Amino acid sequence: MPSSSRISRRRFIAHGAAATLGATAFGRVPRVRAAEEFPTHPLRMIIPYPPGGAGDIVGRLVGVKLSQVIGQSVVIDNKGGGAQVIATELTAQAPPDGYTVFLCSTTHAINPSLRKLPYDTLKDFTPITLVASSPLVFVVHPALGVSNIQELVAYARKNPGRINYGSSGPGTGGHLSVELLCSMAGVKMTHVPYKGAAPALTALLANQVQLVCTSPLPAMPHVKAGEIKALALTSAKRSALWPDIPTVAESGYPGYQSTLWYALLGPANIPAPIVARLHDAMVTTLRSPEIADALHKQGAEAIGNTPAELQAFLGEEVQRWGGVIADAHIVSTE
Repeated sequence: MPSSSRISRRRFIAHGAAATLGATAFGRVPRVRAAEEFPTHPLRMIIPYPPGGAGDIVGRLVGVKLSQVIGQSVVIDNKGGGAQVIATELTAQAPPDGYTVFLCSTTHAINPSLRKLPYDTLKDFTPITLVASSPLVFVVHPALGVSNIQELVAYARKNPGRINYGSSGPGTGGHLSVELLCSMAGVKMTHVPYKGAAPALTALLANQVQLVCTSPLPAMPHVKAGEIKALALTSAKRSALWPDIPTVAESGYPGYQSTLWYALLGPANIPAPIVARLHDAMVTTLRSPEIADALHKQGAEAIGNTPAELQAFLGEEVQRWGGVIADAHIVSTE
């Protein structure tokens, strides 16, 4: 006869095995099956801009193709305002089921150094992929009398603070791109913020400011007309759209890089199989000829890197822009 202690042990093991099987049957299997079947209903893509802007255009281009690839509608949800904080917080609070994604931009990496945030920029989100990247361009009024970055820096060095440069506001990509050059070159220029990129470009055309770093798309028609001069692009390499314009990096400042980028994130803790599904669908979307061509016409390059690469990139961007903001003593006006 087996002892009572052995019977108790066998019963304990049996009960434990049953509990494990139960957990598998009612917990893990449905979760795996849910990941395999994802998505079963439409996705929500939060865009932190009002309709019609560059970020909205990129999001809608990608959303239409992504819906075809993934087999479900992608509903665009524009949540502009608050320097992207409103849209970002909504994303952080969404269920981590893969059905809410967020098209953030460079501002996402700039915000931690400018304002107190209701979320952690790096910890409260699931990286999916870097969607696209677009350079900015340094453009000057012809009256300044400079034709390249070296001459711009030489003038600024001889005339500290005399160059007024416009931007679409404190802490924006155009603002920080100029400050990054100033930091690397050891010169001082005077920032004049406007309520958008268009007013800043208008001020440049009127010679109310002498320099603007902005998107090439609205600036290039004026460059071709001879109204302003293009000095350099902010990307690491030359653009296929504007191959004759050098980069800041090749103009004497190796390592300089400042781009307007868009990345797809979700709330933290999305299950890995669903992240993989979203990532693969996005890469397929970005590699499709029609999307690559459409982004190219917007002055952007489709990327499609891995979630790990995106997370590392975000960390580098937060650190880099934090250094620029600290060096330039930039303080948010909000």
